[in-house]
Amino acid sequence: MFDLLLAAISGGIIGWLASLVMNRDAAMGVMANVVVGCLGSALGRAALGLVPGGVRLDGDPFDWRVLLAGLAGAVLLLAAANLIQRGRLR
Repeated sequence: MFDLLLAAISGGIIGWLASLVMNRDAAMGVMANVVVGCLGSALGRAALGLVPGGVRLDGDPFDWRVLLAGLAGAVLLLAAANLIQRGRLR
């Protein structure tokens, strides 16, 4: 139960930071930030795991590499959403 709470909190923070980077903070609520952060973290971890010689990111959830991969994945997820919704990245 505690791991799920930590995942939701870190996902919310990562999603909020990604929405600030992509200028979508005004259009997103708390739940959207959590969803984007969690999905983006999974996307970023998976993408980094596919890189040859990549780092395995299954250790400490607050490792800077894990957080950076999550932020990158969330930004990519928001960029894809912007491209689908608006026809442009920003």
